[in-house]
Amino acid sequence: MTSVRDEILEVLNREKIGTMATVENGKPYSRYMTFQNDEFVLYTVTNKHSEKLEELQKNPYTHILYGYENGGFGDTFVEIEGKMTEIHEEGLKNKLAEFFTGIFIGNNDEMVTLKIEPIRMRLMNKKGEPPKELEFTVE
Repeated sequence: MTSVRDEILEVLNREKIGTMATVENGKPYSRYMTFQNDEFVLYTVTNKHSEKLEELQKNPYTHILYGYENGGFGDTFVEIEGKMTEIHEEGLKNKLAEFFTGIFIGNNDEMVTLKIEPIRMRLMNKKGEPPKELEFTVE
């Protein structure tokens, strides 16, 4: 029997696109983003002049829907509550830049790498089963 950790990792490793929500003036804003994961930590990139970066700098908490396959009702996906930080460590930024090359539009000098550390993940629509939760400790 697989654990909820394994089931969530299966979705994170299978998919790379999700919707990420931020909040501005008390209103939610969502956009499609491409992610790379290292276990349960997600990484993405954005332009340093983007509205989403401004929103996340004011409120670093985000909600991500990840892994919906568009096959209809019953598709397994993950709801992720997380906290964003900017990555400044050059080695990690360069490693991730290789993955995001061709995805990021703009000058690489304007690219900001974001790290999303999970607070809670919920595995949803697993063959009609109730949601399964995985909680994380956030520092």
